[in-house]
Amino acid sequence: MSAGDGRLRHGAALKFFWGPMDCGKSTLALQMDHNHGRQGRRGLVLTRNDRSMGPQVTTRIGLAHSAVEVTDDLDLIALVRKEWGDGARIDYLICDEACFYTVEQIEQLADLVDGYDVDVYAFGLASDFRSFLFPAAQRLFELADEVNRLQVEVLCWCGREGLLNARIVDGVVAREGEQVVIGDTAAADQSEVRYQVLCRRHYRSGDLGR
Repeated sequence: MSAGDGRLRHGAALKFFWGPMDCGKSTLALQMDHNHGRQGRRGLVLTRNDRSMGPQVTTRIGLAHSAVEVTDDLDLIALVRKEWGDGARIDYLICDEACFYTVEQIEQLADLVDGYDVDVYAFGLASDFRSFLFPAAQRLFELADEVNRLQVEVLCWCGREGLLNARIVDGVVAREGEQVVIGDTAAADQSEVRYQVLCRRHYRSGDLGR
């Protein structure tokens, strides 16, 4: 059994939607799933390290959807083939927080597009708190048929366009540490790990505003 029934166009594609925190990536991911589902297509929603710490995609505007949790050892091709083996049709994958996937899993997504005719819509950050590309995001930039920067404007505290994701620890912009540490942009306690979108000038200077 293969994908293709309910196809809205000819040929599958790998598309990567990226932007800084708060630009609406997860919201768009759920909207994309909703729109395709309304046209009779069937897909899977996947995520990793969602802010809820559960197997679901959640958004800051209150939307939520159950999801498959992607772990390091999850084979995405095997996942889709199992669905087909159980009699389900999979036309597309919605891959939220794709920046946290392994590079091998990004390769598997490309294989699903090229060898199995499954559309893949990936959503995630481009760079980490040090302003370096996530390995999975870099591979998506290299392999994707289409790369889209989300246009929802995110502002630094100064009013300039927010570009970089700063990790704040004890009220100070962190420059070293593990690449992935789960936090949010809404933590009130400055001693907690939180994240704040800054323009390049204030990211580099470490100025968090008032």
